[in-house]
This record gives sequence, C-alpha cells and structure tokens, in this order.
Amino acid sequence: MNTMSTAPVTNAKILDLLHQWADAGWLRRLDSAMASFMQEQDPSASAAMLVSTAMLAQMEGRGHTCLPLNLLVTQPDEVLAWPLAAQEELAALWQTLPATLEEWLRDLQSSHLVRVIGLKEIDEDHGQPLVLSGTTAEPLLYLRRYWLHEHQVAQQIKSRTATSQQVDETLAREWLGRLFTDSAGKENAGQMNWQKMACAVALRSDLTVITGGPGTGKTYTAARLLALLFAMHAEPQRLRVGLAAPTGKAAARLRQSIDFSLQDLNKRLGDELDLEAFTKRIGAAKTLHSLLGARPDTRHFIFNANHQLDVDILIVDEASMIHLEMMSALLQALPAGAKLILLGDKDQLASVEAGAVLGDLCSDALHGCYDAETVRYASDVAGVSIPAEFTTDMSTAAALAQQTVMLRESRRFGGLIGQLALAVNASNTQRVASLFANDTSSVLHASCSPSNKIVLDLAVRGREGASACYADYLRLMNARPPEAKIDADSHANWAKSVLTAFERFRILCVVHEGEWGTRELNKGIQQELANAGLLNPNGEWFAGRAIMVTRNDAQLG
Repeated sequence: MNTMSTAPVTNAKILDLLHQWADAGWLRRLDSAMASFMQEQDPSASAAMLVSTAMLAQMEGRGHTCLPLNLLVTQPDEVLAWPLAAQEELAALWQTLPATLEEWLRDLQSSHLVRVIGLKEIDEDHGQPLVLSGTTAEPLLYLRRYWLHEHQVAQQIKSRTATSQQVDETLAREWLGRLFTDSAGKENAGQMNWQKMACAVALRSDLTVITGGPGTGKTYTAARLLALLFAMHAEPQRLRVGLAAPTGKAAARLRQSIDFSLQDLNKRLGDELDLEAFTKRIGAAKTLHSLLGARPDTRHFIFNANHQLDVDILIVDEASMIHLEMMSALLQALPAGAKLILLGDKDQLASVEAGAVLGDLCSDALHGCYDAETVRYASDVAGVSIPAEFTTDMSTAAALAQQTVMLRESRRFGGLIGQLALAVNASNTQRVASLFANDTSSVLHASCSPSNKIVLDLAVRGREGASACYADYLRLMNARPPEAKIDADSHANWAKSVLTAFERFRILCVVHEGEWGTRELNKGIQQELANAGLLNPNGEWFAGRAIMVTRNDAQLG
C-alpha cells in the first residue's frame, strides 16, 4: 500500500483505505462496512467519525464493549497492536486527522448519529447508533446497544446491592457452625474461612459474587449456601432454586457437584435438615440460553423484564464466560428479591462475545476492600476475623465489594503450578522466569524444552509421581471381556472404567498450529500410542479414538 500524504483527505479516500485494510486482514469486512454505513447515514460525517466507527467495530470484535478515544488519538498502535507494516499505514493516516482529543470530540459531537452522555448536558435519545460517554479526560465511544447493556447491568447491580436484608444473626451463626465442620464435627478455629464468610454475606443481599481459582471450592461453598438458605427459610418447602451455566457441560458439572455436596451434608446432618427432599426438588441445571428461553431468529428471550423467571435463588457457575448482553438479559429476567449467586474464576475463561463482566465485578476482589460493618458482620455471623490487609477505612466503600468474596486456598493444586498461576495472573514476568530457572522437580520442565518429545512421553508413559497417561484407558479398552462372558452390568462397568481412566489425563494447548499446537501433538501422540502397540489407527474412525462433543443434544442429556 502507498503511504498517505499529510494533506487532508476526502471521506471517499478514508473509506477506500479502510476497505484496503480489511483486504489486508488488519480490519474485518464488518469494520470497514460499518464506517461506510455511517457515511450513508450522515454524508457530512467527519473523517475522525468514520475512522472512530471502524475502530470501535474492530474493538467489539476483540471482545471490548467500547473504544477509549484518548488512547486511540494519542497511541493508536497500542490500541490496535497491528503488525509493523500496518502501523506505518496507521501513522500516515493519523497525520491527516485532527491532532487533539478535543478536536476528535468536537467532530463526533457534531454528528446526529452520536448521542452524548456525561460530557455535557445529556442528548435526547433519538435512536442514535453511537453513544459518547465517559469523562472529558477519558471519553468512551460505544455502539448503542452495548452502552444500553452496560447501563442496565450497572443499574441492576446497584439496585441489588443497595440495601442489606435483615438476618437472624444468631440463627445464621448456629447453622454456619453446623455446616462448616469436618467429619469429626470440629471447625478449624483461628483460620480465615472465606467459604464460610461467602455464605454469611449471601444472606444479606440479592447478589453475591464468589470468585476463586481452580480447587478453591466454589461449588462446595454454593452447596452449603443452599443448605443454609433452606435451613433459615420460613417456608423451605416452597423455596424455588435454579442452577445454570453458560455451557451444557458446565451446567451438568454444577448439578453433579451440588448433588454430591448436599448428599454428603445430608449424611452428616441426619434429621436436622431434609436435604434429600430439597435436592430432589431442585430442577436440572440449564444453560443460560435454555434458562432464559432462547428463540430462533432473534436475540431476545422469552423471559425478560416483563416476564420474569420463577425462582427464589439462582446459582450461575462459570460466570466469567457470561458476556455483557447475556448478563443484562439475565439480570432483567430475575425478579426483585430473588437471590443471584455468581460463581467463577475472574482470571480465566473470558466470554467469547464482548464484555468481561465478572472480571469487572471482581475489580476489588483481590484486595477485599471490606468496610467496618462487613468486618463486624463476618465476625458475629461467620465467626471469622477478616485480616486487616483486606479491609478499608473508606467511609464509602463500594457496596458490591461487600458482597464479593474471593476464595484464596486451592485444594486442587499448589506448589510450583499454583505459584506459576499466581505469577501469570499478576503479569509478573520476573517471577515466572525465576520459577522456571529454579525448578528442580520436573513439574515445569516440559515448557522449557525446545521439542514436544517430553509431552509425547508424558502422554504415553506418564512421569514419576504422576503415572496417569493416555495408555491407561487404552489398556483397559483392549482388556474388554469376551462377548460370551459379559452381561449388561459387566459391560457398563467396563465402559465406565475406560471413560474414567480417559478423564484422568488431559493435555491443554493454547494454539492449533505449530509444534506445540493441537494438530501436531494429536498426530504425535497417536503415533506414539501406535508404536507402543496400544492403538491401531486404521482409517478415520478406529477403536480408542478420542472424540470431542461440539454440539449438545438436549434429548440425550
């Protein structure tokens, strides 16, 4: 492409350049088409307006709900992170555009396609496709529907955390003591029990956010919270509970975890609570689309602000996967007074579509930011003492922070893997390098290898201290009892043993291509297993081939 001159350019040339960038793969076709649409709707639109629109569409495609204009004007290369050749083109175009943020804002505000909110007296809503909001120093440009969703979510969150509900603190403390004891009936006195605190704070509000990494006990906590709400409800037999998650697999896993935990509690509590009957009344866990009643050929749901869900308690797992539009729909469909408990890891499984809602809701989670009343409540009701490092002296601490609890102790993994995860989440590159450099336990060494041979060995032979590998399920599969000697129960037990062994080992990849991608590793593992005599990969389909389910069938469960 030819670098543009510094002379002012026409809108036609701007649009032509945006289409060229789409041809080069730097923009999507949709991005450049969006700018063309704006030109059609407002022939007097400025060049800054057209460029801003295309870049806003590009950011939406990357999962962002808005465009930070100050950063776009001053550091477009940082916002877009395009390859070097594209950055040179970008710099050339920027030389022809307004030089200051104030000029960009003036150009945007002059268009009848932009509704301005917050930077001046609020414009009337005429259905403008763009919304200019934020502050004068940090203005944000939105597509209309994302601004509306963000506004609706903010209003719902504010409403659900604005007031505290009355709690029988004596009764709550008594039940929490029963629910959070070990098998010998003893509590871990003197330790900060974040799970117990999460259950306590959930009693006093319509919204509770419980976040934490793998193995921190989010669903374990949710099950005890359900038992607590059941125990303290005036008419527990009428309590309506919903379970949901963004995906079918996550929903099924949530129900299984809840059932297992409640069954364990039922054995321990005996006749104190009829948790068995309560568990049976809890409906099947659903995907969010199924819960809200997705309809074909529309983005709208059957359940909405005018036709709300019939639930008293709704637990949603893997909430980090919920995008902004879905969260808005969910909150509007939930009746006032119904409790919403969001479970998820704020540091993983981001939503595919625009908006990282759980991450935004958990902005204070790491530091706690609990005020004096929450400290008092946690002590009196949960019997826990919140460490001073997680408290604040601010007189106006965020209401949402008081209803957000981060579970901090992982029972699934610790040591080097746990330390590495924390370092990655904190973007601490020095700590990551130090962990790899000082690793003598062979836990992290595979990532340091220039070859994937170590991973292939792990897949076929396991390693010392962790023998699980793909060979396990194939040995069981190849040991299938003869047809003449196997009945239905024996066959079911054998099949279950094969699947259980398969689930014990998994390799995760971040890319598809290259030596460390899914395609090369799958091919290599298959060959290694064949070389070991465990697999006979003839044709496309063969005994022992791993299959990934990519579409759910509700009728099959």
